[in-house]
Amino acid sequence: MDRILLGHGSGGKLMHALIEEHFSPAFGTSGAGDSAIVEVRSKKLAYTTDSYVVSPLFFPGGNIGDLAVCGTVNDLSVAGAEPLYLTAGFIIEEGFPLSDLKRIIASMAAAAKQAGVTIVAGDTKVVNKGKADGVFINTSGIGVLREGVAISPKNIHAGDAVIISGELGNHGVAILAERNGLTFEPPIVSDTRSLNGLVRTMYQASDKIRFMRDPTRGGLATTLKEAALESGLCIRIREQTLPVPPPVKGACSLLGLDPLYVANEGILTAVVDPGVADRIVAAMRAHEHGRNAAVIGTVDRSATGMVLLETDIGGSRILDMLPGEMLPRIC
Repeated sequence: MDRILLGHGSGGKLMHALIEEHFSPAFGTSGAGDSAIVEVRSKKLAYTTDSYVVSPLFFPGGNIGDLAVCGTVNDLSVAGAEPLYLTAGFIIEEGFPLSDLKRIIASMAAAAKQAGVTIVAGDTKVVNKGKADGVFINTSGIGVLREGVAISPKNIHAGDAVIISGELGNHGVAILAERNGLTFEPPIVSDTRSLNGLVRTMYQASDKIRFMRDPTRGGLATTLKEAALESGLCIRIREQTLPVPPPVKGACSLLGLDPLYVANEGILTAVVDPGVADRIVAAMRAHEHGRNAAVIGTVDRSATGMVLLETDIGGSRILDMLPGEMLPRIC
């Protein structure tokens, strides 16, 4: 393969191969994780960067602006850090309506204020008409790592509990519906939101959190597969415990999609010590962004690097990474 495909941005197998075969050897970094932990004068910081090319720019529940802020805040949060500062870079197509840009900027400011972070620097480039799709945004963020925290799949133990913070599939289906002029009743709205407050609540309940990730591109299945591969353990989840809202379940059935692979923007999954799982879930349910939190599975040594879904009818299904691009331009 000598050309880049849409699937190389899917969060699945093609993207992982691109990172491991090209970026990681050149930059000397591992492809795992959305945030890097760096030490500056004995202080541990988390640093992340992400680019947003979502289409359409405005969708039920959000737009590219608040998506960019929330996505970066969430990447820092699930690394175990308190997000502090963001930067924002804009690539704007000539002829883009100023009124739309003002809406996007206002939503970014509101999302940053709500998350308690500050946008401290930025950059703006304008390209010729037809050389971009309205506007693309890159955001970088930095935060302070909590004392003693080490979030990594390598810290997962056999016997640990697997937690999800909320409903699956809302963002991806909302984008798909808006893009294709589809309507569902009740309407499906993106779950775009910042999770740093929820993570703070989780740590107040217990610090025995081994791993966290926000299951965006590639969905929950791909995120758990990444964790299983890096930990060398087996993750088992139970279908009956998965919080898939009926409208999303119905839309996925109609469109031939699997909600386990649909992108999310306002939930996280975590692997925690089994002795504190119920306490953490109870604390999450008391937070506005964790009302549907649940223990959805466990970790064991039965099958190295595998994710198994225990179905409602009593069988098991192997969950792998998303092989290509199910829904392009999702974030």
